[in-house]
Amino acid sequence: MRSICLQYLLAFGFAFGVISASAPKGKWDSFNFAPSSKTVYPTAIHSTNGSVKNADLLVNNKGAATLSGNGSWLALDFGGEVGGLISLNFDSVTSTSALALSFTESPTFIRPTASDDSSYPAENTTFDGVLRVTAPLPKGHWAQPANALRGGFRYLTLVSNSDAPLTISNVSCAISFMPHVDDLRAYAGYFYTPDDELLTKIWYSGAYTVQTNTVPLNTGRMVPFSPPGSWANNATLGVAGPIIVDGAKRDRAVWPGDMGIAVPTQFVSTNDLIPTRNALSTMFAAINPKTGALPESGPPLSQQGSDTYHAWTLIGTYNYFLYSGDLDWLQTVWANYTKAVAFLEGKVDSTGLMDVTGLRDWARQGGGGYNAEGNAILYKVLTTASELASHVPNTTLSSAWAQNATALKQTFNTAFWLESAGMYRDNATTTLCPQDANSFAVLFNLTLSQSQKTRVSEGLTVFWNDIGPVAPELPDTISPFIAGFEIQAHFEAGNATRALDLIRRTWGYMLATPLSVQSTLLEGFTANGSLAYRWYRGYNNDPSYTSHAHGWSSGPTSALTFYILGLTITAPQGRTWSIAPNVESSLSSAQGGFTTPLGWFGVQWTTSSKVKDVLILQIDTPTGTSGTVKLPSGAVKGASKYVVDGVPTRYADGQAVEIQLRGGKHTVVFQK
Repeated sequence: MRSICLQYLLAFGFAFGVISASAPKGKWDSFNFAPSSKTVYPTAIHSTNGSVKNADLLVNNKGAATLSGNGSWLALDFGGEVGGLISLNFDSVTSTSALALSFTESPTFIRPTASDDSSYPAENTTFDGVLRVTAPLPKGHWAQPANALRGGFRYLTLVSNSDAPLTISNVSCAISFMPHVDDLRAYAGYFYTPDDELLTKIWYSGAYTVQTNTVPLNTGRMVPFSPPGSWANNATLGVAGPIIVDGAKRDRAVWPGDMGIAVPTQFVSTNDLIPTRNALSTMFAAINPKTGALPESGPPLSQQGSDTYHAWTLIGTYNYFLYSGDLDWLQTVWANYTKAVAFLEGKVDSTGLMDVTGLRDWARQGGGGYNAEGNAILYKVLTTASELASHVPNTTLSSAWAQNATALKQTFNTAFWLESAGMYRDNATTTLCPQDANSFAVLFNLTLSQSQKTRVSEGLTVFWNDIGPVAPELPDTISPFIAGFEIQAHFEAGNATRALDLIRRTWGYMLATPLSVQSTLLEGFTANGSLAYRWYRGYNNDPSYTSHAHGWSSGPTSALTFYILGLTITAPQGRTWSIAPNVESSLSSAQGGFTTPLGWFGVQWTTSSKVKDVLILQIDTPTGTSGTVKLPSGAVKGASKYVVDGVPTRYADGQAVEIQLRGGKHTVVFQK
């Protein structure tokens, strides 16, 4: 048995022998989108116009290029999403030489006259304009002013604004995101499967997207917005930095709903939780002391009036504590946290449901009143609040919140379950069954039976087209934010193949479409794949305004770790953990893990039908922890026994398996 295990380890390049408290090196590193240096150079010339000589010499800083004639331009390609301040050298100038710089994430908006829009959505797509460097130009080095920072772009267009020749060299971008980290590629976690490079690529694209959303404190989008033809990114974002925001280009503000996806991504990839703590502290610092209401977003936007985003701050508090174990911080916000929970509970009336009056949300329509989505999120608030209270500790509150959650679960099913559809309806007066509430109902365990989970999972596929689910609560829209929760719902319902199908079609589209940056993830797109996300819902038909690096779209990163590897923590920092891999038929092996303050947590599995070993599962968790290995009934087909570290245990084929283990390195082999 041991020789066969070793044979598998060698064949699949497993790396547990070199694992420390960070991600091991391996083939997966080639999928990492993060640059190796915090100074990056153009990697290609996208296009030129007019008289441009030696443009190729600007690629990788090989030399100088000359633009001659007013309006001549060249568009530089940085090869993927970057963000920061441009610097360059003016090698040869005249008294009338002048330059303009325009920036864009999408090649669709490479233009000499305007950048893509980041300040305000305008139907003419030219609100931001260009950054002008007027005559007389300085001879030698020039650096972009800090207030003119572009947080996210792939393409930089340099435009001559005079007839005189202008020679330029040494064009570079100083990366501004993750200011507290020197090596952007030094991840604390990884994921890899040799059977599907796309899945590994998607995992890393999500991780890099969240990195680009982790920014210095004083680099927020200025509000009120700059006048047309300009932009400014020098507003203060919160109480401390670095801080996690929603997007690289925009909005560049804390949005707690977005963090519901972005922070689990952050945990499994970089374990960089300081920006999350700063973001949550910012939200609690802005609580209304009289009502307990939390803002929808952080400064400088500081928008109010969202019951759901209020709730996401509370859910985010649980996520941060689970991942970090930071009890000292939890106790500093506890008084405001309890006020904020009470604010939501105060909206629960005699119906037993919350009456949603703070209507702002992720852009969905029809979210007010006794709404299924809002009440599903409230249920998650109550269950996580009960868990947090047990750590403070406050057993009275913990028990009360748990009881309220139990009551809400029953009322939720009575009010919203639509038996004829096999799904939950949006409210008591409609038959519309939304993507968000149904995904949340399964994921947050509001369902009362496996049958309900199965039917909801199947029902959600009705919304799918070739590139993703079109949300009925926001027609003509594919939202990777809500689709990220739907992925998890399919996994929870026992449909791993369906979950991977959704990942491949929606996230595969985002990384393949030439409309986007092919490195980070779109905020959203229309049903036919265009960039006109929310064209009729607040974005003024401005496709250039759409963000191409939005952390709320990174759902597959944590989902692949939590469900394909099956690796989750069940107590703060991972003092207890669970391993329940989804051994999906299209994959013969998968491996990866993450780091917490306790150390490295790693899993790798491989299957075979050619030898007696049906499944080999390698586990590495920190000493002093404990956990459970779970495999559902039928997960290991054809096995009649399992061997744990050389000790065999016979069981009936198809039986569910649950094995208790202490931290350390273990091998579990399921055999015929």
